Amino acid sequence: MTDIAEIRAAAARMEGVAVRTPLLEAPLLNRLAGRRVLVKAEALQRTGSFKFRGAWSHLSTLNAETRRRGVLAYSSGNHAQGVALAAQQLETPATIVMPADAPALKLANTRAYGAEVVLYDRAGGASREALGSELTEQRGLHLVKPYDDPLVIAGQGVIGLEIAEQARAAGIESADVLVCCGGGGLTSGIALALEAEAPALRTRPVEPVGFDDWGRSLASGHRESNTALTGSICDAILTPEPGELTFPIGQRLFGTPLTVSDEEAKAAMAAAAQYLKLVLEPGGAVGLAAALSRSDQLSGDAVIVVASGGNIDLTTFAAILASQSH
Repeated sequence: MTDIAEIRAAAARMEGVAVRTPLLEAPLLNRLAGRRVLVKAEALQRTGSFKFRGAWSHLSTLNAETRRRGVLAYSSGNHAQGVALAAQQLETPATIVMPADAPALKLANTRAYGAEVVLYDRAGGASREALGSELTEQRGLHLVKPYDDPLVIAGQGVIGLEIAEQARAAGIESADVLVCCGGGGLTSGIALALEAEAPALRTRPVEPVGFDDWGRSLASGHRESNTALTGSICDAILTPEPGELTFPIGQRLFGTPLTVSDEEAKAAMAAAAQYLKLVLEPGGAVGLAAALSRSDQLSGDAVIVVASGGNIDLTTFAAILASQSH
């Protein structure tokens, strides 16, 4: 299991490699939310999302022979890009299994970072895990899981270390920390880091309506699956169920999960663009959506939001912004 020592070690490995992203605040956004809102802008991370941190954390520990054979990952796009760039930087071949319905920008960027992309039919029920296992066995590749991996969780936990330090500098002693949540690697890593460095900051997962596997799982005490893997614009956080490694962390450390609609995510994207000049994809905006639309379910005078990614094509982004200009 990942612990604070592994998170600190991951922070040391990514020093000078990953971007230390800012914690942004805007007075007019605060007014809109009715409290202080501080946004951890991971959309400004390399490859446009937090996923580069976990990928670098894992790949930077591999020995020369493993790197020579290459790595494999499966992802709808952000983990794909993170692994592809980390592998390129470390001169390691990368094969990425991606759903055929993944956003075109994410497919193009993953290839541009030098990875081989293998497509599968997510909408038709094909299993990325099964295809990944088959390719790993056939080619002797090293699998880098998107969230259920101790080193990946440790890499994402570095964000929590940064939040703890930045929140102290901003004079925040206690707050809800709203994290966009799919499999739970990001949320778990942040929760572990905050447990050690800022225990008065409470980590809370945010999910799309209809894909609340974390909310249902934490309520029932065992991992619950989503009945569908498509049907929301928040593609980056549509995962089958909480991870085997992340779920116990969530049971111990997560606050009550929140859900937001696609329309609320779109409104948050527009607010991020207008007040913070920040581009967010829908899945990366759900934390901000919860800060803006679930005020009655938050505690404290301040809320911290992890804006986890900004990989969205310009045409779609422009259409969403236009739909919110009323």
